[in-house]
Amino acid sequence: MTEPEITPPEEKSEPKERVAHSFRSLRDLVDFVAGRSLPALTPEDGRVTEALPFPFLAIVGQQEMKLALLLGLINPNIGGILLIGPRGTAKTTAVRSLLDLLPQVDRSTCPYGCLPEDIESGGIDAVCPDCAKKYGEGQPLTVPDQVRLIELPLNARLEDVVGTIDERAALHERMRVRRGILAQADRNLLYIDEINLLGDDIIDSILDASAQGSYTVRRGPVVATYRSRFVLIGSMNPEEGRLRPQILDRFGLRVIVRGLEDVSERLEAYRRVQAYLANPRQMTGQFSEEMEAAAAEIRSARELVPKVILPDRIANPAIELVQKMGIDSLRAEITWFESARAYAAADGRNEVTAEDLQMVAAMALRLRRSQFMSDYLKGQLGEEKEMNSLLNSFGKKGGPAKGAKRAPRPSKKK
Repeated sequence: MTEPEITPPEEKSEPKERVAHSFRSLRDLVDFVAGRSLPALTPEDGRVTEALPFPFLAIVGQQEMKLALLLGLINPNIGGILLIGPRGTAKTTAVRSLLDLLPQVDRSTCPYGCLPEDIESGGIDAVCPDCAKKYGEGQPLTVPDQVRLIELPLNARLEDVVGTIDERAALHERMRVRRGILAQADRNLLYIDEINLLGDDIIDSILDASAQGSYTVRRGPVVATYRSRFVLIGSMNPEEGRLRPQILDRFGLRVIVRGLEDVSERLEAYRRVQAYLANPRQMTGQFSEEMEAAAAEIRSARELVPKVILPDRIANPAIELVQKMGIDSLRAEITWFESARAYAAADGRNEVTAEDLQMVAAMALRLRRSQFMSDYLKGQLGEEKEMNSLLNSFGKKGGPAKGAKRAPRPSKKK
């Protein structure tokens, strides 16, 4: 990947100016900023009214966690990210700090989420009357908008998640289902903190939506189908409870987040948090150039991902490795290969190498083997051997059984 270039809006026609430092890839940029020391900041007087997230690149250490989140922004096909670790290891901070790095998508201007593709697939009746009128007049139904971070709270009810009857739709003389959190998360990031503590009904609805990319809500005679194409990000503390295997299988990358072990890193992390609390605006300004460069690299990588290829000479040995590990799920290599494609795109290349697969292998392959299924399948070997032995000898001894009559052959007509 080439060095990031930042262009002032008023000078787009002139050569781009390079930032003061140089690096070869997005990961080099992340590592560079993580190891940089901050100058002393002046405490800010007054009260900060706007929400200023902690800068993503200001998080000290945690390279694997930061890499996984960046890959999720570059290639949503990796299937989501799960962060597993104890409290106070910056899991939630890292997810919320992605706000300044999120790309843009086409967003519906309708409260019901109507899109032009709805009309293409279901006709004009597939959208609300207001959008049908706009479409007929040639007005756009979408506007460019930044990808959002949608958080699902632990106290969310099922109707909050999937949607419920919208009484305002009576103005249009029709009953509609109000969009729930899953529909709002379409083409966004859906973040669930403490995901292992969610109720089974909520988990089931998320499973269905993430698997199909859409879901259907039925409230009496009213039926509505909404898209839910989101990148699922979850975090959990394993000492508070295990995660159901069904929802664990929906996460492509699994990151084990540990506390910082280096004394200097822990001290630098404290200083950065202290600076952020004292003067959030000035602290975030210290990383503004690097954050803009990273956002530009992510946008470029997203455009390049569809062009990245995975040669068979690289893919075949990787699949053999998955089989040797005893991993049955095909999602293992799907996630592994899609993550490697995103990593190659972040480096500005259109072909995956073995080194790309090595860089993302641990995140894609860990926590995929099931001891229960291994024991269960081994227990069936005896039955399978006995059944195959009987089937091999079935019908091979002396032809038909004694006393059995052959069916008469049909006479040939002259």
